[in-house]
Amino acid sequence: MAKAKGKKAPVLKSDKLRVSMKLVTSDVCERCKTPCTRGMDYAARMRTDGAVGKGVPCILTRHTS
Repeated sequence: MAKAKGKKAPVLKSDKLRVSMKLVTSDVCERCKTPCTRGMDYAARMRTDGAVGKGVPCILTRHTS
């Protein structure tokens, strides 16, 4: 049986690549060898009194699965 021209097979969710990054805290961002703007902004916010944070995704720890 031939496929119809011009139609692509649907991409299943299970076939897509998943990208994940580790959450890092401000102390990790401050001692990073290659600082990024997201990490430095987060570290600056965490230096203020009473700041509460859960971390920021680190682009350097990005991996696909």
